[in-house]
Amino acid sequence: MKFTFVTYGTDGDTRPLVALAGELIGRGHQVHLLSDISGAALARAHGVPFTALAGSMRDSVLPGGALSAIMQDGGDFARITRACAQIAKDNTAAWMATTREVAQGSDVLLFAGLAAFVGLAVAEELDIPCIGAAMWPMTPTREFAAAFMRPRRLPGWANRMTHQLFTALTWTLFRPAVNAARRQLFGAAPRRRMWQGYPVLYGCSPALVPRPADWPANVELCGAWRLPLAPDWQAPEELAHFLAAGAPPVYVGFGSMAGFDRAKLLRALVDAVGPRRVLFYPGWSGIDLSQLPPNFHVLRDTPHDWLFPRTSLVVHHGGAGTTHAAARAGVPSVVVPFAGDQFFWASRVQEAGIGRARGAARVLDGDALMRMMEAATTPSARRNACAMAARMRHEDGVGHAADRLLGGAAARLR
Repeated sequence: MKFTFVTYGTDGDTRPLVALAGELIGRGHQVHLLSDISGAALARAHGVPFTALAGSMRDSVLPGGALSAIMQDGGDFARITRACAQIAKDNTAAWMATTREVAQGSDVLLFAGLAAFVGLAVAEELDIPCIGAAMWPMTPTREFAAAFMRPRRLPGWANRMTHQLFTALTWTLFRPAVNAARRQLFGAAPRRRMWQGYPVLYGCSPALVPRPADWPANVELCGAWRLPLAPDWQAPEELAHFLAAGAPPVYVGFGSMAGFDRAKLLRALVDAVGPRRVLFYPGWSGIDLSQLPPNFHVLRDTPHDWLFPRTSLVVHHGGAGTTHAAARAGVPSVVVPFAGDQFFWASRVQEAGIGRARGAARVLDGDALMRMMEAATTPSARRNACAMAARMRHEDGVGHAADRLLGGAAARLR
C-alpha cells in the first residue's frame, strides 16, 4: 500500500509520524511524509521519504514570529488558535498544492497538526480514504475539557461544550484560507461546514488518558508513537563520562519552545537545582550556553528512551512525546507548560501522582521550581512513577496504529 502523511508543527508533531511511517515501511509499504523543514533530517535518518512544506515553524516560535507571544504568556485557546490559523493562512495554498502532487495514487492519506484541513481537502479532491491523527485527545467528551484550555474542574456538559467551541473556532478561523485554496487549485465550491465522520488515531497512552466512555467507535487510542532506538546508537563519550561520574542527574529540556524570557528562565533553573548534576537540552530555546554553571552538561539530541531511565527527575515543557517518555521510564516529572496541549499533559502528570506541574512557564521562579522538584521526588511520587511505567511497558502504539491503518481503518469522505 502507498500512504501519504501530512502534518505541520514542531518536532513533537513530526517525530511520532516518522515512527509510524517507519513501522509501515518495515512491513513492506510505501510512506511519504510532508512536514515542516525541521523534520527533514529525522525522517531521512529513519529512511522515510520526505517533502518539506512551505514555512518555518522554528521562525514562528522565535521572537517576532506568529507564536512568540504565546510562548511568553501561554494564551487562552482562542488566542493560540488565532495564531496557528495565521500560520496556516500564510501557507495553505502552497501546502495544498504540494500535498495534492505527492498524494497522487495513494491508498490512504493520514493528516495531522496545522495541515489537517489541507489533508481533508486533498483527500476529498482525490477521493482517497483518509484518517486523522493527533498526539493529544481532541474528540469531544464529557470526561475532560479541550486540551488547549487551562485545566479546571467542569461538569460533563461543560467539558463537552469546550470541545465543540474549540472545533467551531478552529473551523471559523481556518475556513477562509482553506476554501480559497480549494477554489484556486480545484475549482471547488466553498465548504460551509467542516468535514465530519472521519476516523481518528491517537498516539497517546491509555495509562495516561483512559479512553472516554462517550467516544465513538471510529476513534482509536493506540499508545504513544515512539521511534525505536537504533541498534548501533551509542552515547557520546563525554555524556557517558558525565553519567558515570556521579548520581543520576536531573534532565532539563523544553523541546521546541522559544521566544520566552531566556534570562529569567535560566536564573530560575540555576537557583532551583543548586549544586545538583544537570543534563540540559537547549532545543530551540536560544539560551546562552556560556551562562550555564559547571554542574550543567549540555546535550545534543539524545533518545529519551535511552536517556530518561538514567536520570532522577525530568523537568520539561509538557510536550506529549516528552511526557510519555518520562512516564514510560518510571521517572518523575516537573512540568513547566508554555502553551497549547502542554497544560493538559501537566494536569495528567499531576493527577497521576507521577510529578508536579506549574500553572505556566511565565510565572516560574527559582523557589517555586525548587519546591516542585522536592515534591516530585518523594518516595510516593517515585512509586507512582514506577507503577505508571509498568502499566505502559507492554504498549505498542506504532504497532497498534499500523494494524488499524492496514486493516482498513481509513474511510472516504462523504
